[in-house]
Amino acid sequence: MAIVCGAILETTMSWIATPAPTQYPWYLRALFAMRDAIGRPVAEPVRQWARTPRVLRAFLGLYRAIDRAASPIEPALRALIMVRVSQINVCPFCVDLNAARALERNVTEDRLWALDRFETSDLFSEHEKAALAFTEAVTITGRTIDAALKARLASAFSADAIVELAALIAFQNMSSKFNAALEIPAAGTCRVPIADGKAP
Repeated sequence: MAIVCGAILETTMSWIATPAPTQYPWYLRALFAMRDAIGRPVAEPVRQWARTPRVLRAFLGLYRAIDRAASPIEPALRALIMVRVSQINVCPFCVDLNAARALERNVTEDRLWALDRFETSDLFSEHEKAALAFTEAVTITGRTIDAALKARLASAFSADAIVELAALIAFQNMSSKFNAALEIPAAGTCRVPIADGKAP
């Protein structure tokens, strides 16, 4: 079943309640007072990571380093990889957020709906299929990177780019598993119509 975007839910809280803003350090209180472009508060995962400010800074720094303009992995493919990891790990918040990011990066809705069938879809290039196959192999426990997949990757990416792919996949696994463990629901960031595994 393909999960594309999460529904807008009445609650955006995890099963671990976040502290009141006054319980965070002063410099985070100012951040939490801010709202995004459409008036939503700072995302629930950020509030959870912020329980340990040093960890939040490291998490955000790692994300900025991986999802940077100079990355050898193009922005649309980075977004597709992040959505696919989030789908596999059943993280509604991450699927929702990353699908919205993918749409911003000119990934079409039909490609998002076909993401769980990328190998047999003509909507994805061989370059993208190699990266997404690597994504699944790394994310699904027990899968190995066999010789055929290594050859596909080597024909599509430089050694540096393969290392960046591994870093991106590992980062999104950490992020989506954190949010899934705390049952953080989708925040309604993505505006693609919701369907149960089938494109509208």
